[in-house]
Amino acid sequence: MKQNIFSVVRNRFNNGHDVKDKKNQNIPKDLLFKCTRCGSTVFMDEFVHNGKICPKCNYHARIGARERINITVDKGSFIEFDKDMIASNPIDFPDYSEKTKGLREKTGLNDAVVTGEAKIRNERIVIGAMDSNFMMASMGSVVGEKITRAFEFATENKLPIVLFTAAGGARMQEGTISLMQMAKTAGAVSKHSQAGQLYITVMTDPTTGGVTASFASLGDIIIAEPKVLIGFAGRRVIESTIKQRLPDDFQTAEFLYEHGFVDMIVERSKMRRTLAHLIKLHKKGNLEGVTDNE
Repeated sequence: MKQNIFSVVRNRFNNGHDVKDKKNQNIPKDLLFKCTRCGSTVFMDEFVHNGKICPKCNYHARIGARERINITVDKGSFIEFDKDMIASNPIDFPDYSEKTKGLREKTGLNDAVVTGEAKIRNERIVIGAMDSNFMMASMGSVVGEKITRAFEFATENKLPIVLFTAAGGARMQEGTISLMQMAKTAGAVSKHSQAGQLYITVMTDPTTGGVTASFASLGDIIIAEPKVLIGFAGRRVIESTIKQRLPDDFQTAEFLYEHGFVDMIVERSKMRRTLAHLIKLHKKGNLEGVTDNE
């Protein structure tokens, strides 16, 4: 199959030129998508048309925070919070300021999370989405502060909150300050819960490290997209610690669903409908006994 695809690529873009004449070749770098889960290679336009989901194994690949919000909320309803907040360099980590500045210019994001108020099928909510394009969505002071403020707004205004998590862990360039965000966000989640409001976590690829160990795992309902990576420490670290080989599907959404860590696995095309359904059920006080079949 792969050989056939590359044959098509060569025929399409060589246009009769000598293959050895590389100056005449004009093959786009983003022509193909190779799945990180099953290794299959498909045309990028097919992958994008499929919602950035691998058509072979159903792996739900990473998408940006703004794209995530756009496909989830009602059109034109999103009002962003704290959009001008940017990170400082609290421990004077070498080149950290330059790196974050470059990423702001490259991604159009000020940091690794976008938060705000919106509506899903006319139901008012607070929403946040993490973006792995910005330092692997690592959690630093800005991420922790924006998420905490989002919860405080939701608590004050008696609103449900939906967070799409995706992170490589705490941001080492901010030292202990990044670790403090775990306690700060967890405290905000606790106050929101005590106020009787709904918190839905949607774990996307990957959700790991300090984010998994804090607010990502504290949702009243924890949803995951299919095939995504969820965990705390890496496979090699765990195997070297316990001196045992882990199952091949360890730290996948399906493994965690089977063992009760995840409540539902929901495909991207059904996410908006599922979230709206859960929010309406909570509003009616009828969430008890909800399953992933509803």
